[in-house]
Amino acid sequence: MAAGVFSFSITLRLLYSFSVEFYSGLFQLNLSIVDCDFLKNGCGCFCSGEGSDDWWLSVGSDSLAEEWMEVKVNSPQMSRETTYKMSLKDFTLQCSSESRNPFVEYAVQYSIAAAYATLDKNKRNDLHKLLSQGMDITILGCNDFYSYRNQIEARGLPLVPESLASLPPFTSITFNAEESNGEKNIKPEVAKTGLGSSAAMTTAVVAALLHYLGVVDLLSSSKDQKIDFSSNLDTVHMIAQTAHCIAQGKVGSGFDVSSAVYGSHRYVRFSPKIISSAQEAVCSTPLDEVIGEVLKGKWDHERTKFSLPPLMNLVLGEPGSGGSSTPSMVGAVKKWQKSDPQKSTETWNKLSKANSELEEQLNLLSKLAAENWDSYKTVVESCSMLKSEKWEGQFSKTSDVEIVKALLGARDSMQNIRSLMRQMGEAAGIPIEPESQTRLLDVTMDTEGVLLGGVPGAGGFDAVFAITLSDSSTNLTKIWSSHNVLALLVREDPRGVSLESDDPRAK
Repeated sequence: MAAGVFSFSITLRLLYSFSVEFYSGLFQLNLSIVDCDFLKNGCGCFCSGEGSDDWWLSVGSDSLAEEWMEVKVNSPQMSRETTYKMSLKDFTLQCSSESRNPFVEYAVQYSIAAAYATLDKNKRNDLHKLLSQGMDITILGCNDFYSYRNQIEARGLPLVPESLASLPPFTSITFNAEESNGEKNIKPEVAKTGLGSSAAMTTAVVAALLHYLGVVDLLSSSKDQKIDFSSNLDTVHMIAQTAHCIAQGKVGSGFDVSSAVYGSHRYVRFSPKIISSAQEAVCSTPLDEVIGEVLKGKWDHERTKFSLPPLMNLVLGEPGSGGSSTPSMVGAVKKWQKSDPQKSTETWNKLSKANSELEEQLNLLSKLAAENWDSYKTVVESCSMLKSEKWEGQFSKTSDVEIVKALLGARDSMQNIRSLMRQMGEAAGIPIEPESQTRLLDVTMDTEGVLLGGVPGAGGFDAVFAITLSDSSTNLTKIWSSHNVLALLVREDPRGVSLESDDPRAK
Protein backbone atom coordinates (compact mmCIF):
# COMPACT_ATOMS: atom_id res chain seq x y z
CA MET A 1 0.00 0.00 0.00
CA ALA A 2 1.55 3.27 -1.09
CA ALA A 3 2.39 6.02 1.34
CA GLY A 4 -0.38 8.56 1.50
CA VAL A 5 -3.14 5.97 1.25
CA PHE A 6 -4.80 5.47 4.58
CA SER A 7 -6.26 2.48 6.34
CA PHE A 8 -8.78 2.03 9.11
CA SER A 9 -8.02 -0.23 12.04
CA ILE A 10 -10.66 -1.83 14.19
CA THR A 11 -8.68 -3.78 16.72
CA LEU A 12 -9.92 -7.07 18.01
CA ARG A 13 -8.44 -8.96 20.91
CA LEU A 14 -6.82 -12.07 19.54
CA LEU A 15 -3.25 -12.91 20.57
CA TYR A 16 -1.92 -12.04 17.20
CA SER A 17 -3.56 -9.49 15.03
CA PHE A 18 -6.31 -9.58 12.55
CA SER A 19 -6.98 -7.51 9.50
CA VAL A 20 -9.92 -6.75 7.33
CA GLU A 21 -8.78 -4.38 4.65
CA PHE A 22 -9.74 -2.62 1.50
CA TYR A 23 -7.04 -1.71 -0.99
CA SER A 24 -6.86 1.86 0.24
CA GLY A 25 -8.79 1.43 3.45
CA LEU A 26 -8.62 -1.24 6.10
CA PHE A 27 -10.28 -2.50 9.23
CA GLN A 28 -8.01 -4.49 11.44
CA LEU A 29 -7.87 -6.32 14.71
CA ASN A 30 -5.22 -5.91 17.31
CA LEU A 31 -2.50 -7.37 19.43
CA SER A 32 -1.50 -7.29 23.06
CA ILE A 33 1.27 -8.79 25.09
CA VAL A 34 1.43 -10.54 28.40
CA ASP A 35 3.95 -10.42 31.19
CA CYS A 36 3.52 -13.75 32.95
CA ASP A 37 5.17 -13.61 36.32
CA PHE A 38 4.28 -17.24 36.95
CA LEU A 39 7.45 -18.20 35.05
CA LYS A 40 10.47 -18.45 37.30
CA ASN A 41 13.37 -16.33 36.05
CA GLY A 42 11.49 -15.57 32.89
CA CYS A 43 8.84 -13.55 31.23
CA GLY A 44 5.62 -14.44 29.46
CA CYS A 45 3.95 -12.28 26.88
CA PHE A 46 0.61 -12.18 25.12
CA CYS A 47 -0.16 -10.77 21.78
CA SER A 48 -3.80 -10.14 21.74
CA GLY A 49 -5.62 -9.30 18.57
CA GLU A 50 -9.31 -8.99 19.09
CA GLY A 51 -11.41 -11.60 20.83
CA SER A 52 -10.89 -13.20 24.15
CA ASP A 53 -7.91 -15.21 22.99
CA ASP A 54 -4.44 -14.20 21.94
CA TRP A 55 -0.91 -15.01 20.88
CA TRP A 56 1.09 -16.01 23.87
CA LEU A 57 4.85 -16.01 24.26
CA SER A 58 6.88 -17.15 27.24
CA VAL A 59 10.57 -16.49 27.66
CA GLY A 60 12.67 -18.38 30.17
CA SER A 61 16.39 -18.81 30.82
CA ASP A 62 18.76 -21.74 30.54
CA SER A 63 22.50 -22.15 30.94
CA LEU A 64 25.03 -22.00 28.12
CA ALA A 65 28.43 -20.69 27.14
CA GLU A 66 29.31 -17.01 27.12
CA GLU A 67 29.91 -16.06 23.46
CA TRP A 68 27.09 -18.14 22.06
CA MET A 69 23.60 -18.41 23.41
CA GLU A 70 21.10 -21.15 22.78
CA VAL A 71 17.63 -20.10 21.66
CA LYS A 72 14.87 -22.69 21.73
CA VAL A 73 11.64 -21.83 19.94
CA ASN A 74 8.76 -24.12 20.81
CA SER A 75 5.43 -24.15 18.95
CA PRO A 76 3.25 -26.66 20.83
CA GLN A 77 0.30 -26.23 18.47
CA MET A 78 2.45 -27.43 15.58
CA SER A 79 4.43 -29.97 17.64
CA ARG A 80 7.64 -28.24 16.63
CA GLU A 81 10.74 -27.19 18.50
CA THR A 82 13.62 -25.44 16.79
CA THR A 83 16.98 -24.87 18.46
CA TYR A 84 19.30 -22.08 17.36
CA LYS A 85 22.70 -20.91 18.43
CA MET A 86 23.14 -17.15 18.33
CA SER A 87 26.46 -15.35 18.33
CA LEU A 88 26.51 -12.64 20.98
CA LYS A 89 29.11 -10.88 18.86
CA ASP A 90 27.26 -10.35 15.58
CA PHE A 91 23.81 -11.83 16.40
CA THR A 92 23.91 -14.42 13.62
CA LEU A 93 21.71 -17.49 14.06
CA GLN A 94 22.79 -21.03 13.29
CA CYS A 95 20.24 -23.81 12.84
CA SER A 96 20.22 -27.14 11.03
CA SER A 97 16.46 -27.67 11.29
CA GLU A 98 14.16 -27.41 8.27
CA SER A 99 11.31 -26.07 10.40
CA ARG A 100 12.62 -22.51 10.49
CA ASN A 101 10.46 -19.41 10.65
CA PRO A 102 12.07 -16.22 9.28
CA PHE A 103 9.58 -14.00 11.10
CA VAL A 104 10.59 -15.46 14.45
CA GLU A 105 14.28 -15.39 13.56
CA TYR A 106 14.38 -11.74 12.54
CA ALA A 107 12.20 -10.76 15.49
CA VAL A 108 14.66 -12.42 17.89
CA GLN A 109 17.78 -11.07 16.17
CA TYR A 110 16.51 -7.51 15.83
CA SER A 111 15.13 -7.35 19.37
CA ILE A 112 18.41 -8.47 20.89
CA ALA A 113 20.35 -6.13 18.59
CA ALA A 114 18.03 -3.29 19.67
CA ALA A 115 18.87 -4.03 23.29
CA TYR A 116 22.60 -3.76 22.61
CA ALA A 117 22.04 -0.61 20.52
CA THR A 118 20.02 1.26 23.15
CA LEU A 119 21.33 0.19 26.57
CA ASP A 120 24.34 1.88 28.18
CA LYS A 121 27.60 0.04 28.89
CA ASN A 122 26.70 -1.11 32.42
CA LYS A 123 23.34 -2.45 31.33
CA ARG A 124 24.97 -4.11 28.31
CA ASN A 125 27.15 -6.16 30.65
CA ASP A 126 24.08 -7.29 32.56
CA LEU A 127 22.33 -8.01 29.27
CA HIS A 128 25.26 -10.12 28.08
CA LYS A 129 25.20 -12.18 31.28
CA LEU A 130 21.45 -12.69 30.96
CA LEU A 131 21.61 -13.76 27.33
CA SER A 132 24.59 -16.07 27.84
CA GLN A 133 22.27 -18.25 29.94
CA GLY A 134 20.21 -19.01 26.84
CA MET A 135 16.55 -18.50 26.11
CA ASP A 136 13.46 -20.67 25.71
CA ILE A 137 10.59 -19.16 23.74
CA THR A 138 7.13 -20.71 23.56
CA ILE A 139 4.69 -19.29 21.02
CA LEU A 140 0.96 -19.97 20.98
CA GLY A 141 -1.61 -18.54 18.60
CA CYS A 142 -5.28 -17.91 19.21
CA ASN A 143 -7.61 -20.36 17.49
CA ASP A 144 -9.09 -17.59 15.34
CA PHE A 145 -5.91 -17.41 13.28
CA TYR A 146 -6.39 -20.96 12.05
CA SER A 147 -9.10 -22.93 10.33
CA TYR A 148 -10.80 -25.61 12.41
CA ARG A 149 -13.69 -26.26 10.04
CA ASN A 150 -12.56 -29.83 9.41
CA GLN A 151 -12.55 -30.68 13.12
CA ILE A 152 -15.95 -29.08 13.64
CA GLU A 153 -17.47 -30.90 10.68
CA ALA A 154 -15.85 -34.18 11.75
CA ARG A 155 -17.57 -33.84 15.12
CA GLY A 156 -20.89 -33.27 13.39
CA LEU A 157 -21.20 -29.80 14.90
CA PRO A 158 -22.91 -26.87 13.18
CA LEU A 159 -20.84 -24.07 11.63
CA VAL A 160 -21.56 -21.54 14.36
CA PRO A 161 -19.33 -19.63 16.81
CA GLU A 162 -20.50 -21.85 19.67
CA SER A 163 -18.83 -24.81 17.98
CA LEU A 164 -15.55 -22.91 17.77
CA ALA A 165 -15.91 -21.96 21.42
CA SER A 166 -16.07 -25.64 22.35
CA LEU A 167 -12.47 -26.13 21.20
CA PRO A 168 -9.75 -25.80 23.85
CA PRO A 169 -7.68 -22.59 23.68
CA PHE A 170 -4.59 -22.92 21.48
CA THR A 171 -5.82 -26.11 19.82
CA SER A 172 -3.32 -28.02 17.67
CA ILE A 173 -3.03 -26.50 14.22
CA THR A 174 -4.17 -28.39 11.13
CA PHE A 175 -2.60 -28.39 7.68
CA ASN A 176 -4.16 -28.20 4.25
CA ALA A 177 -3.91 -31.40 2.24
CA GLU A 178 -0.88 -31.96 0.02
CA GLU A 179 -1.63 -31.00 -3.58
CA SER A 180 -0.04 -31.64 -6.95
CA ASN A 181 0.41 -29.11 -9.73
CA GLY A 182 1.14 -31.79 -12.34
CA GLU A 183 4.90 -31.78 -11.91
CA LYS A 184 5.52 -31.96 -8.19
CA ASN A 185 3.65 -32.20 -4.95
CA ILE A 186 3.04 -28.95 -3.09
CA LYS A 187 3.94 -29.14 0.58
CA PRO A 188 0.91 -28.89 2.89
CA GLU A 189 0.48 -25.47 4.46
CA VAL A 190 -1.00 -24.40 7.77
CA ALA A 191 -4.75 -23.93 7.39
CA LYS A 192 -5.15 -20.24 8.24
CA THR A 193 -8.06 -17.83 8.27
CA GLY A 194 -6.04 -14.98 6.76
CA LEU A 195 -5.96 -12.67 9.78
CA GLY A 196 -2.38 -11.41 9.68
CA SER A 197 -0.82 -14.06 11.88
CA SER A 198 2.78 -13.46 10.79
CA ALA A 199 2.60 -9.75 11.62
CA ALA A 200 0.92 -10.44 14.94
CA MET A 201 3.42 -13.11 15.88
CA THR A 202 6.36 -10.91 14.87
CA THR A 203 4.99 -8.05 16.96
CA ALA A 204 4.36 -10.37 19.90
CA VAL A 205 7.90 -11.74 19.86
CA VAL A 206 9.47 -8.29 19.46
CA ALA A 207 7.37 -6.67 22.19
CA ALA A 208 7.90 -9.56 24.59
CA LEU A 209 11.67 -9.63 24.13
CA LEU A 210 12.10 -5.85 24.27
CA HIS A 211 10.15 -5.79 27.53
CA TYR A 212 12.02 -8.81 28.91
CA LEU A 213 15.40 -7.28 28.03
CA GLY A 214 14.54 -3.91 29.55
CA VAL A 215 14.41 -1.90 26.33
CA VAL A 216 10.77 -0.91 26.81
CA ASP A 217 8.32 -0.90 29.69
CA LEU A 218 4.95 -2.02 28.41
CA LEU A 219 1.78 -1.04 30.16
CA SER A 220 -0.11 -3.72 32.04
CA SER A 221 -3.74 -4.11 31.04
CA SER A 222 -4.60 -3.76 34.74
CA LYS A 223 -2.91 -0.36 35.02
CA ASP A 224 -4.22 3.09 34.15
CA GLN A 225 -4.77 3.03 30.39
CA LYS A 226 -4.53 6.84 30.31
CA ILE A 227 -0.79 6.74 30.98
CA ASP A 228 1.14 7.78 27.89
CA PHE A 229 3.73 5.17 26.97
CA SER A 230 3.73 5.92 23.25
CA SER A 231 7.54 6.09 23.05
CA ASN A 232 7.72 2.45 24.16
CA LEU A 233 5.16 1.47 21.54
CA ASP A 234 7.05 3.45 18.91
CA THR A 235 10.16 1.39 19.65
CA VAL A 236 8.20 -1.86 19.36
CA HIS A 237 6.66 -0.61 16.12
CA MET A 238 9.99 0.26 14.51
CA ILE A 239 11.63 -3.06 15.33
CA ALA A 240 8.56 -5.15 14.46
CA GLN A 241 8.03 -3.37 11.13
CA THR A 242 11.67 -3.81 10.17
CA ALA A 243 11.78 -7.48 11.16
CA HIS A 244 8.52 -8.23 9.36
CA CYS A 245 9.57 -6.43 6.17
CA ILE A 246 12.96 -8.15 6.03
CA ALA A 247 11.38 -11.55 6.75
CA GLN A 248 8.84 -11.23 3.95
CA GLY A 249 11.36 -9.73 1.55
CA LYS A 250 9.44 -6.54 0.82
CA VAL A 251 7.84 -3.48 2.35
CA GLY A 252 4.11 -4.08 2.45
CA SER A 253 1.40 -1.81 3.80
CA GLY A 254 2.77 -2.20 7.32
CA PHE A 255 -0.72 -1.77 8.64
CA ASP A 256 -1.04 -5.23 10.16
CA VAL A 257 2.03 -4.63 12.32
CA SER A 258 0.91 -1.09 13.16
CA SER A 259 -2.50 -2.34 14.27
CA ALA A 260 -0.87 -5.06 16.34
CA VAL A 261 1.22 -2.46 18.14
CA TYR A 262 -1.15 0.47 18.54
CA GLY A 263 -4.66 -0.96 18.34
CA SER A 264 -7.47 0.75 16.44
CA HIS A 265 -6.44 3.71 14.31
CA ARG A 266 -6.36 5.42 10.93
CA TYR A 267 -3.06 4.73 9.23
CA VAL A 268 -0.79 6.10 6.50
CA ARG A 269 2.25 3.96 5.75
CA PHE A 270 5.83 5.03 6.38
CA SER A 271 8.21 5.68 3.48
CA PRO A 272 10.01 2.45 2.50
CA LYS A 273 13.36 4.26 2.50
CA ILE A 274 13.21 4.39 6.30
CA ILE A 275 14.24 0.75 6.57
CA SER A 276 16.54 0.80 3.54
CA SER A 277 19.57 0.68 5.83
CA ALA A 278 18.34 -2.63 7.22
CA GLN A 279 17.62 -3.98 3.73
CA GLU A 280 20.98 -2.96 2.30
CA ALA A 281 23.37 -3.38 5.21
CA VAL A 282 22.20 -6.50 7.02
CA CYS A 283 25.20 -8.52 5.84
CA SER A 284 27.89 -5.82 5.78
CA THR A 285 27.33 -3.74 8.93
CA PRO A 286 27.14 -4.83 12.59
CA LEU A 287 23.50 -5.54 13.27
CA ASP A 288 23.29 -3.41 16.41
CA GLU A 289 24.50 -0.44 14.34
CA VAL A 290 21.93 -1.17 11.64
CA ILE A 291 19.12 -1.36 14.17
CA GLY A 292 20.44 1.74 15.92
CA GLU A 293 20.05 3.65 12.64
CA VAL A 294 16.54 2.28 12.21
CA LEU A 295 15.60 3.54 15.67
CA LYS A 296 17.07 6.98 14.92
CA GLY A 297 15.29 7.22 11.57
CA LYS A 298 12.53 9.74 10.86
CA TRP A 299 9.51 7.47 10.71
CA ASP A 300 6.86 9.37 8.79
CA HIS A 301 3.89 7.04 9.19
CA GLU A 302 0.67 8.68 10.34
CA ARG A 303 -1.84 7.31 12.79
CA THR A 304 -4.91 8.93 14.24
CA LYS A 305 -7.63 7.53 16.47
CA PHE A 306 -10.41 5.60 14.80
CA SER A 307 -13.05 3.23 16.10
CA LEU A 308 -16.47 1.94 15.23
CA PRO A 309 -19.42 3.98 16.49
CA PRO A 310 -21.17 2.66 19.62
CA LEU A 311 -23.52 -0.33 19.37
CA MET A 312 -21.77 -1.63 16.26
CA ASN A 313 -19.91 -4.92 15.93
CA LEU A 314 -17.41 -6.26 13.46
CA VAL A 315 -18.18 -9.86 12.48
CA LEU A 316 -15.80 -12.04 10.47
CA GLY A 317 -16.66 -15.17 8.56
CA GLU A 318 -14.68 -18.05 7.05
CA PRO A 319 -16.37 -19.32 3.86
CA GLY A 320 -14.20 -22.43 3.69
CA SER A 321 -13.79 -22.17 -0.06
CA GLY A 322 -10.00 -22.07 -0.06
CA GLY A 323 -7.64 -19.17 0.45
CA SER A 324 -6.13 -16.68 -1.98
CA SER A 325 -2.48 -15.70 -2.32
CA THR A 326 -2.17 -12.10 -1.18
CA PRO A 327 1.23 -11.54 -2.89
CA SER A 328 -0.17 -12.87 -6.18
CA MET A 329 -3.28 -10.69 -5.90
CA VAL A 330 -1.29 -7.58 -5.06
CA GLY A 331 1.21 -8.38 -7.80
CA ALA A 332 -1.58 -8.58 -10.37
CA VAL A 333 -2.94 -5.19 -9.29
CA LYS A 334 0.51 -3.61 -9.54
CA LYS A 335 0.97 -5.11 -13.00
CA TRP A 336 -2.35 -3.60 -14.08
CA GLN A 337 -1.33 -0.22 -12.66
CA LYS A 338 1.81 -0.26 -14.80
CA SER A 339 0.05 -1.43 -17.95
CA ASP A 340 -2.85 1.04 -17.70
CA PRO A 341 -1.71 3.95 -15.51
CA GLN A 342 -4.50 6.32 -16.53
CA LYS A 343 -7.41 3.98 -15.83
CA SER A 344 -5.85 2.46 -12.73
CA THR A 345 -5.11 5.89 -11.24
CA GLU A 346 -8.68 6.96 -11.91
CA THR A 347 -10.09 3.85 -10.21
CA TRP A 348 -7.63 4.12 -7.33
CA ASN A 349 -8.56 7.74 -6.67
CA LYS A 350 -12.26 6.89 -6.71
CA LEU A 351 -11.64 4.09 -4.24
CA SER A 352 -9.65 6.36 -1.96
CA LYS A 353 -12.48 8.90 -2.06
CA ALA A 354 -15.07 6.21 -1.27
CA ASN A 355 -13.02 5.06 1.72
CA SER A 356 -12.79 8.64 2.95
CA GLU A 357 -16.55 8.98 2.63
CA LEU A 358 -17.07 5.82 4.67
CA GLU A 359 -14.72 7.13 7.33
CA GLU A 360 -16.63 10.42 7.42
CA GLN A 361 -19.99 8.68 7.87
CA LEU A 362 -18.69 6.45 10.68
CA ASN A 363 -17.08 9.40 12.45
CA LEU A 364 -20.34 11.33 12.05
CA LEU A 365 -22.23 8.48 13.71
CA SER A 366 -19.80 8.55 16.63
CA LYS A 367 -20.35 12.30 16.91
CA LEU A 368 -24.14 11.94 16.81
CA ALA A 369 -23.96 9.24 19.50
CA ALA A 370 -21.98 11.56 21.76
CA GLU A 371 -24.37 14.48 21.20
CA ASN A 372 -27.67 12.66 21.65
CA TRP A 373 -27.18 9.19 23.12
CA ASP A 374 -30.81 8.37 23.79
CA SER A 375 -31.87 9.17 20.24
CA TYR A 376 -28.87 7.31 18.80
CA LYS A 377 -29.52 4.22 20.92
CA THR A 378 -33.21 4.16 19.95
CA VAL A 379 -32.48 4.46 16.22
CA VAL A 380 -29.70 1.87 16.14
CA GLU A 381 -31.65 -0.68 18.17
CA SER A 382 -34.74 -0.18 15.99
CA CYS A 383 -32.75 -0.50 12.77
CA SER A 384 -31.05 -3.64 14.09
CA MET A 385 -34.35 -5.48 13.72
CA LEU A 386 -35.12 -4.22 10.21
CA LYS A 387 -33.73 -4.49 6.70
CA SER A 388 -32.09 -1.29 5.51
CA GLU A 389 -34.86 -0.32 3.08
CA LYS A 390 -37.20 0.09 6.06
CA TRP A 391 -34.90 2.24 8.18
CA GLU A 392 -35.80 5.61 6.72
CA GLY A 393 -39.56 5.42 7.16
CA GLN A 394 -39.45 4.62 10.87
CA PHE A 395 -38.52 8.05 12.22
CA SER A 396 -39.74 11.63 12.01
CA LYS A 397 -37.68 13.53 14.60
CA THR A 398 -34.92 15.60 13.01
CA SER A 399 -32.22 14.07 15.23
CA ASP A 400 -33.39 10.53 14.43
CA VAL A 401 -33.55 11.21 10.70
CA GLU A 402 -29.99 12.57 10.77
CA ILE A 403 -28.74 9.34 12.36
CA VAL A 404 -30.57 7.19 9.80
CA LYS A 405 -29.15 9.32 6.99
CA ALA A 406 -25.62 8.68 8.29
CA LEU A 407 -26.29 4.93 8.56
CA LEU A 408 -27.51 4.81 4.96
CA GLY A 409 -24.59 6.99 3.89
CA ALA A 410 -22.17 4.45 5.32
CA ARG A 411 -23.97 1.64 3.46
CA ASP A 412 -23.83 3.56 0.18
CA SER A 413 -20.11 4.24 0.62
CA MET A 414 -19.43 0.55 1.23
CA GLN A 415 -21.47 -0.48 -1.80
CA ASN A 416 -19.41 1.95 -3.86
CA ILE A 417 -16.19 0.49 -2.44
CA ARG A 418 -17.31 -3.02 -3.37
CA SER A 419 -18.18 -1.93 -6.89
CA LEU A 420 -14.80 -0.28 -7.39
CA MET A 421 -12.97 -3.32 -6.01
CA ARG A 422 -14.83 -5.56 -8.46
CA GLN A 423 -13.87 -3.20 -11.29
CA MET A 424 -10.26 -3.33 -10.15
CA GLY A 425 -10.34 -7.11 -10.03
CA GLU A 426 -11.82 -7.40 -13.51
CA ALA A 427 -9.22 -5.02 -14.94
CA ALA A 428 -6.36 -6.85 -13.19
CA GLY A 429 -7.73 -10.29 -14.06
CA ILE A 430 -8.10 -11.46 -10.47
CA PRO A 431 -11.13 -12.24 -8.26
CA ILE A 432 -10.90 -9.44 -5.68
CA GLU A 433 -14.60 -9.99 -4.98
CA PRO A 434 -15.37 -13.38 -6.56
CA GLU A 435 -18.90 -14.11 -7.71
CA SER A 436 -19.43 -16.52 -4.82
CA GLN A 437 -18.44 -13.78 -2.37
CA THR A 438 -20.66 -11.27 -4.17
CA ARG A 439 -23.68 -13.53 -3.75
CA LEU A 440 -22.87 -14.08 -0.08
CA LEU A 441 -22.32 -10.38 0.57
CA ASP A 442 -25.54 -9.44 -1.18
CA VAL A 443 -27.38 -11.80 1.16
CA THR A 444 -25.44 -10.33 4.07
CA MET A 445 -26.31 -6.75 3.16
CA ASP A 446 -29.97 -7.73 2.86
CA THR A 447 -30.06 -9.13 6.41
CA GLU A 448 -31.79 -7.29 9.25
CA GLY A 449 -29.45 -5.07 11.21
CA VAL A 450 -26.46 -5.30 8.86
CA LEU A 451 -24.85 -1.94 8.17
CA LEU A 452 -22.26 -3.08 5.64
CA GLY A 453 -20.15 -6.02 4.50
CA GLY A 454 -17.18 -6.79 2.26
CA VAL A 455 -14.13 -8.93 1.56
CA PRO A 456 -11.01 -8.35 3.69
CA GLY A 457 -7.37 -7.95 2.78
CA ALA A 458 -6.46 -8.21 -0.87
CA GLY A 459 -9.82 -9.84 -1.52
CA GLY A 460 -10.41 -13.34 -2.82
CA PHE A 461 -11.92 -16.35 -1.12
CA ASP A 462 -10.35 -16.11 2.35
CA ALA A 463 -13.03 -14.39 4.37
CA VAL A 464 -15.91 -11.94 4.58
CA PHE A 465 -16.75 -9.31 7.14
CA ALA A 466 -19.81 -7.38 8.23
CA ILE A 467 -20.60 -4.55 10.60
CA THR A 468 -23.84 -5.14 12.45
CA LEU A 469 -26.09 -3.01 14.62
CA SER A 470 -26.78 -3.82 18.27
CA ASP A 471 -27.48 -7.56 18.78
CA SER A 472 -28.20 -8.44 15.15
CA SER A 473 -24.94 -10.36 14.67
CA THR A 474 -26.53 -13.47 16.21
CA ASN A 475 -29.04 -13.65 13.38
CA LEU A 476 -26.33 -13.02 10.79
CA THR A 477 -24.13 -15.86 12.05
CA LYS A 478 -27.06 -18.26 11.60
CA ILE A 479 -27.63 -17.05 8.05
CA TRP A 480 -23.93 -17.40 7.30
CA SER A 481 -23.99 -20.93 8.69
CA SER A 482 -26.80 -21.82 6.26
CA HIS A 483 -24.47 -20.64 3.47
CA ASN A 484 -21.57 -22.76 4.79
CA VAL A 485 -19.80 -19.78 6.35
CA LEU A 486 -18.35 -20.07 9.86
CA ALA A 487 -18.49 -16.86 11.92
CA LEU A 488 -15.34 -16.43 13.99
CA LEU A 489 -15.19 -15.54 17.67
CA VAL A 490 -13.09 -12.40 17.40
CA ARG A 491 -14.43 -9.27 19.03
CA GLU A 492 -13.29 -5.68 19.16
CA ASP A 493 -10.67 -4.50 21.62
CA PRO A 494 -9.18 -1.01 21.26
CA ARG A 495 -5.89 -1.93 22.94
CA GLY A 496 -2.67 -2.54 21.13
CA VAL A 497 0.29 -4.26 22.76
CA SER A 498 -0.20 -4.58 26.51
CA LEU A 499 0.85 -6.78 29.40
CA GLU A 500 -1.27 -9.46 31.00
CA SER A 501 -0.64 -11.08 34.37
CA ASP A 502 -2.11 -14.56 33.89
CA ASP A 503 -1.26 -17.59 31.81
CA PRO A 504 -3.82 -17.60 28.96
CA ARG A 505 -3.80 -21.38 28.93
CA ALA A 506 -5.42 -21.32 32.36
CA LYS A 507 -8.36 -19.17 31.24
